[in-house]
Amino acid sequence: MANLTQEQVLEALKSVLLPDGQDIVSAGMVSEIFIDKDKAIFSMNVAADQAEALEPVRKAAQIAVSDLPNAVGAMVALTAERKAGSAPTTPPPSAQPAKKPPRAKTPAPKGPVVPGIENIIAVASGKGGVGKSTTAVNLALAFKEMGLKVGILDADVYGPSLQRLLGLTGNPETDGKNKLMPMEAFGLKAMSMGFLVEEGTAMIWRGPMVQQALMQMIREVEWGPLDVMVVDMPPGTGDAQLTMAQQVPLAGAVIVSTPQDLSLIDARKGLAMFKQVSVPILGIVENMSYFLCPSCGERSEIFGHGGAKDEAGKINVPFLGAVPLHMDIRTTSDEGTPLVASAPDGEHAKIYREIAKNTWDELEKIKAKELASGPKIVIE
Repeated sequence: MANLTQEQVLEALKSVLLPDGQDIVSAGMVSEIFIDKDKAIFSMNVAADQAEALEPVRKAAQIAVSDLPNAVGAMVALTAERKAGSAPTTPPPSAQPAKKPPRAKTPAPKGPVVPGIENIIAVASGKGGVGKSTTAVNLALAFKEMGLKVGILDADVYGPSLQRLLGLTGNPETDGKNKLMPMEAFGLKAMSMGFLVEEGTAMIWRGPMVQQALMQMIREVEWGPLDVMVVDMPPGTGDAQLTMAQQVPLAGAVIVSTPQDLSLIDARKGLAMFKQVSVPILGIVENMSYFLCPSCGERSEIFGHGGAKDEAGKINVPFLGAVPLHMDIRTTSDEGTPLVASAPDGEHAKIYREIAKNTWDELEKIKAKELASGPKIVIE
């Protein structure tokens, strides 16, 4: 069967109509179409105030392309922008209605963003290069060894690494209902933008498209029953991080940092972001905590030592554990054979299992505290 082409995608999209009867292609709403291994990726440009109303049109466009005989799926995002020079949607102070008096309400209880996913844990850092993704993968594997059903989502759209860390190749399949089936490795269900595009492809996407892609990888993937999903967050505190923190009911966040002051400065930013959006901090992991020479056994504290533990004490959040800088952790990550899976009896695997246990204990404490406190009255 011939490969999917842009012309075929455009022809299929001509059948997708707007409420006024015009098709989305003629209306000039379809962006440049990117095709990778017969999966179409594109966005629909709409006015900001129409984004919610046109969500059914976006879904119809996704179905129209996914149903093509030679398509393996589609990822469609709404890119909502306000035209340059247009007025903001907020009326001037004189035109705004008087503020209503404060009222009390009971907030809706948190529930799984996808049916069957009981807990979603973010693994984050304020900066790149601290070993966050390696920590996330080994933490997920350690959860699995605890007898839990585990999935892992690579939320770094611009620099996905999960395919390399888990040694996965190929593309996800669909379930016949326009949902992607997650890839699987070492007993983990996994999803990443790296499964959908060629390695090294530059993802030149604007913020709204990134947000839509993240939500699709959660809501339009057949994850099945999971006790916990580990989300490998992108580094920093930008749009993608805020999208995950605000639109996904995170059970908690794990912050990964190295011991030195510069890394801790950025880790504090990540902590502040999660606290600002009321996501519980499960604790801090100190990665690259020290180096043990494989030849002589001498210990060297290349990046300092104990900085993350001290920081955890200062801000009164749990310290989950310290992971050393070791060649085996690096090589198993590069080879796609994570250490907890490939050397489960080794000292480093034991460290990750202890971190997983500490993380789960903190999660259980938070859930028990919330259950005991009951619903809270919030004044808005």
